[in-house]
Order: sequence, then C-alpha cells, then structure tokens
Amino acid sequence: MGVDGCGQMCKCILILFNVIFAIVGFAMVGLGLGLRLSSETRGLFDIELKTQEFVIFVVVLIVLGSLMLIISIFGFHGACNENLSSLGIFAILLAIMAGVEIGAGVLVFMRSKEVSERIINLYASVYAQFVNTHDPSLATTLRIIHEAFDCCGVGGLLEPFVRETCPNKDFFGTLTTSACPAVILNLFQDKAPLIMGFFLTTAALMVIGLTCYSLLVKAIKQNRQAYSAPHIF
Repeated sequence: MGVDGCGQMCKCILILFNVIFAIVGFAMVGLGLGLRLSSETRGLFDIELKTQEFVIFVVVLIVLGSLMLIISIFGFHGACNENLSSLGIFAILLAIMAGVEIGAGVLVFMRSKEVSERIINLYASVYAQFVNTHDPSLATTLRIIHEAFDCCGVGGLLEPFVRETCPNKDFFGTLTTSACPAVILNLFQDKAPLIMGFFLTTAALMVIGLTCYSLLVKAIKQNRQAYSAPHIF
C-alpha cells in the first residue's frame, strides 16, 4: 500500500519536479546535439581559439541536459514506485547539481568581468556563423540569448542580419532594444549579485526537492514497517 498524507504530497511534488526537469534536460540535449551535429557548425569543433567559447557552450548544454535527464529518470521511477534505491541515486545526483549551481553563482559573482567577456565571445561566434550560414540550430541559440538578455544582435535598433531571432516588441519597445554585447557586459558587471541570487535560488529549489525526498523516504519506511509488523487479532 502506498504512502498517504505528507508522504503522498511529497511524492506528487517530486513527480512534477522530475517531469519539469526531464523537459528542460531534453530541450538542452536536443539543442546541444543539433549544434554539434549540424553540417554548418561541425567545423567549429576544430581546435581554434576563436570558437572555444562556442564549443564549451555546446558541451555544457549536452552534459548538463544529460545529467538532468538521468536525475529525472531516477527521481520519477523512485517516486512513482516508491523505490528507495532509485530515490537514493536521485538525491545524490541532485545534491551534486545543487553544489554546482552554488559554485557557478559564486564564480559569476567573483569573476563577473571574465564571465561577461567569455559570453560576449560566445555570442559573437554564434552571431557570425548564423550570418554566414543561417543554420536553424544557430537561430534557436540566438533566439534563446536574445530573449534571455532582452537584446538584439550587435546593432540594436539598426540590426539588419538577425532581426528575425530578436524579441517581438511593438515600435516603442524596438526603439529601446540594445545591442547584445553591451547588455551582456553591463548585466554581469552591474548586476552580478542578482545573477548569483538566481543561481542560489535555483539551488534552493533543488534543496526543496531533496527535502521532499527525505520526507518521502521516511514515509515509505514507516509505511513498510507498519505493514510488516505482526498483527495480533
């Protein structure tokens, strides 16, 4: 018989948590593999300093997305079937990922200038390749960056080459859209504490997932002990 009460609520939260994790992970792996295997971008993986940031970005997408998929598989299986082994693996991997999130947030805060320069180099690499090839995977990458930073190309309002990947805005919104390199530089140098806060908030959500894991495991053990105890009639 399954758990009830608080255990059942934690079970539902973990199932939803892992479904969202799986969707995000699948999207990241799909985008990363699309960029890696595309005939237009495959040459970027030759050892060249000018594409180093792009290569790192794609590798991180694939690795992080794959880790999220693995975590979601163990978490979903463990929560649905109340399997303690799967839940244990889920908790270990999620704790590692939460630690990585915290480390990334601190790194961005401590080395904001270097991080901003690397992201600008990444953007410049993707931008140049898209202008030359119009590869759909690169268009998706640009669209994600433009939406995330609320910017448009290297020319802002006057951007002629990648306008179709920029955020959809009305006329007045378009007038205030800035070029991406300037936006990225200002964001990471002026708002480093907020960015660190984003990473720490993400890590906190993972800690909430770990809390639900511990409560669910406790409820499962109590439930099994109750039904394995001898009944006296």
